[in-house]
Amino acid sequence: MEFSSLFKLPIIQGPMAGGATTPELVAAVSNAGALGSFAGSLLAPAALRTAVERIRGLTTQPFLLNFFVQRTPTPSPDEIRQGAELLRPVWESLGWTELPQPKQWCEDFDAQFDALLELRPAAASFTFGILDAVQVERLHAAGILTIGTVTTVEEALAWQSIGADAVIASGIEAGGHRGTFIGRQEDATLTAHELWPAVAQAVSIPVIAAGNIMNGADIRQALALGASAVQMGTAFLVTDESGIHPAYKGRLIDAEGQPTRQTRSFSGRYARGIENRFMRQMASVEAQVPLYPVQNALTGSIRAAAAKNNDTELMSLWAGTGVARARPMPAKQLIELLASELQS
Repeated sequence: MEFSSLFKLPIIQGPMAGGATTPELVAAVSNAGALGSFAGSLLAPAALRTAVERIRGLTTQPFLLNFFVQRTPTPSPDEIRQGAELLRPVWESLGWTELPQPKQWCEDFDAQFDALLELRPAAASFTFGILDAVQVERLHAAGILTIGTVTTVEEALAWQSIGADAVIASGIEAGGHRGTFIGRQEDATLTAHELWPAVAQAVSIPVIAAGNIMNGADIRQALALGASAVQMGTAFLVTDESGIHPAYKGRLIDAEGQPTRQTRSFSGRYARGIENRFMRQMASVEAQVPLYPVQNALTGSIRAAAAKNNDTELMSLWAGTGVARARPMPAKQLIELLASELQS
């Protein structure tokens, strides 16, 4: 399969981990002529198989699965204790006497990769790291197009060198986690309009633009800057089929005047979201928290309590800089609107 055959419209719905990308959302996007993406990064193989079965029950069109490239860490008891101590002001505000210990730090990537080869979606995208050439060859042998997420030209060239079929060039404006894997995350500061043409000039494979793309005019601009397609995340978080918490969705819909910024307090990796009390409370120590996925696991119980209490001040409200322009509606309607705007 060629990259261009993945979609009729050059629009990819971003694969947002944490329950946002429901099978219903993915199928609605693919059925409307764009490419739906499902986030498999936080799921065990059995749950991934169940989700893919559901997607295939709702669409016969191509879709994409996304994963975090990572190794399961083995943090020391001291690191865990220090991480919990840094979070003390937050968990004490919940009335807890201690921070619950996570059952696991992350899903096993090797097991997820084997499940991916078995499930054979049309495409797979990866972030937080890079595969090796043998893994890319295995994906190609299974008929799976391989797409890497990049935040610098150097990262794009690295993915191209191991045989990737395309790269997602993610500007600093993009919501959620940064995909930086070469150098320091805080040094990957190129804006979308700086990164997209730089990557397009540097590589010979298709470039997918990401970062502050909310409407048809934004898509046209990305294509004019050398992209072959766009990936839109925040725009789909407010769709009817999005699986995020209703209170979180409400904050996105009413985001006018609410600043977004990057933080590593929630997960140990820089990610952009709407500023809230958790971010402010942790701002002075966020440089000290454990690396992803340890911090992400340590804050899991806090975020779960926030969801139960409808408390958006302790949720990770991931969103890009364009969140105030998000338009709540069914995903099919959004795709149709974007297609109309793209042509106008």
